[in-house]
Amino acid sequence: MDNMLLILTGIVVIIFIVKTLNVVPQQHAWVVERLGKYHATFEPGLRFAMPFIDRIAYKHVLKEIPLDVPSQICITRDNTQLQVDGVLYFQVTDPRLASYGTSDYIAAITQLAQTTLRSAIGKMELDKTFEERDHINMTVVAALDEAATSWGVKVLRYEIKDLTPPKEILHAMQAQITAEREKRALIAASEGRKQEQINIATGEREAFIQRSEGEKQAVINNAQGEAAAIMAVATATAQAIQQVAAAIQSQGGMEAVNLKVAEKYVEAFGNVAKQGNTLILPGNLAEMGSMVAAAMSIVKTQK
Repeated sequence: MDNMLLILTGIVVIIFIVKTLNVVPQQHAWVVERLGKYHATFEPGLRFAMPFIDRIAYKHVLKEIPLDVPSQICITRDNTQLQVDGVLYFQVTDPRLASYGTSDYIAAITQLAQTTLRSAIGKMELDKTFEERDHINMTVVAALDEAATSWGVKVLRYEIKDLTPPKEILHAMQAQITAEREKRALIAASEGRKQEQINIATGEREAFIQRSEGEKQAVINNAQGEAAAIMAVATATAQAIQQVAAAIQSQGGMEAVNLKVAEKYVEAFGNVAKQGNTLILPGNLAEMGSMVAAAMSIVKTQK
């Protein structure tokens, strides 16, 4: 009898210890009720609870939790059906509110995310929904964060995973994208041809300018060369005349002139006399001396 009593006592002590000592894991929080009323929130570590009086009513994970939002059909502003699904990231920040603020905070934030998403997409046209994903995500997060405060939950972010339009709309969008690409290709080709014509015209104009400048410089150079040649000939002629005049004025110069004039006269007379096959002679050869004397008188007069 005494042994049975000891055994029972030992069992009671063990149960008492098990019920009294509680080890809360890291990043967890346990909500304790005492006689059906909220008593305390156990944080990570070794915690003590009164057996048969205190009860661990809720256990919450304080880590960031991803939550798949079920796919749903949304209607855009231009009356196009769009199938949308996403993922929501949240974290329990107040275990007490998460336990008593709502009966099921996961279902609450899921339903609110779906309704907010339908409302945000309903304000946009189909093309904008693909461009404004970030705006839609921020709209959902803002609405959820405001409502989830009373549920002890912090909504961190929301991401749209898929936006799937109907097949016929998808085909029309692909055709539109193809047309836009072809249009851009044609515009690029025409711009290239335009630039090519501009470059050719510019090159021809510059080449014409260069040729005209070269021709102009060539004319200037020729004119300058001719002027320099004329000046050189005139200078040489003047110097020759000066030298002839100086020679005439020197001793014996006049006799040399008389001889030269006589030679030129005879040479000229010979050229005239040899015209054709007939030899022409002057009627009076004595007149040759008179003609030479006349030429010398002209030289003396000029001197």
